[in-house]
Amino acid sequence: MILISHRGNLDGKCGFENQPERIDYVLSLGFNVEIDLWVIYNEIFLGHDNPEFKIDLDWLFQRGENIWIHCKNLMAIELLNSLEVKHKLNYFFHDTDFCTLTSKGYIWVYPGKQPVKNSIAVMPEINNDDTSDCSGICSDYILNYENKTFKK
Repeated sequence: MILISHRGNLDGKCGFENQPERIDYVLSLGFNVEIDLWVIYNEIFLGHDNPEFKIDLDWLFQRGENIWIHCKNLMAIELLNSLEVKHKLNYFFHDTDFCTLTSKGYIWVYPGKQPVKNSIAVMPEINNDDTSDCSGICSDYILNYENKTFKK
């Protein structure tokens, strides 16, 4: 089971969402992290509602295997999709759809739309989603899932 911290949260919203230092801390604990990425005038930022924390491509590549990049605007997905090494990053874009495919072929499923076999369940605690057939969970409360036994 892949355990993904939503924006760097571990046990509810922490006030440090998408901050690079927080992302590194959560990665150091062994979790994957979903981050929100913006590209504005060819500069790269993290931030949920707005671009807040400036980063660069090297920052992404250094964490590439363990981050799930939610592209927040079309310029972000265009940039990542144009890179020669795009296969090293796992990124996606979605708006109001029930699910989307990430660049590495994972089915990223919106809250309340489970069960979907071999998918990533996003915030399953909101609707008490059945995650028994999921490949992973993305949650603000990822610590709650850390020690649970999952049926595969």
